[in-house]
Amino acid sequence: MSRSVVYARRAAATVALGVLAVGCQDTAREEAARTGTPPPSPTASASATPSPSPVATTAANTAEVCREVDRVILTGSRKIATDSAASVTRDLTGEQVADQLRRNLAELADDVRAQARQAADPEIRALIEETADRIDAGSRASRPAAWMDSTFTGIPPKLTRECRA
Repeated sequence: MSRSVVYARRAAATVALGVLAVGCQDTAREEAARTGTPPPSPTASASATPSPSPVATTAANTAEVCREVDRVILTGSRKIATDSAASVTRDLTGEQVADQLRRNLAELADDVRAQARQAADPEIRALIEETADRIDAGSRASRPAAWMDSTFTGIPPKLTRECRA
């Protein structure tokens, strides 16, 4: 089996694991994102009329931005997996597969960075920018498939834990 085939299969398998990790999201966060409203405060008075507050706006924006980052990473992961699988049939060399993976990762980092600019909460913005920087590091790695194995697979679970309203 040629080295390019081994690289392509390894990258595709790694991306598939990443896609599965992204798909396993916290259902409470998804529910909050679907409804667009945070749960009522336990100290809120029944007669009080809700008024817009910076916290509620930030929380709603955070859920939206986190959901969109999840979608961007899932879409980017699928593209990487598709391109990696296609590289097997095109009989690309290992270096060509690595270059393609680097380009895909650079595009994904740019897409994630664009979502960071949408975040109203500075902590969430910093988290998403850090995520984009980590993905960018993979686009510069000498062995991007190995970087995917060691680093990329940890990104979706971290976002699931830390990117929430």
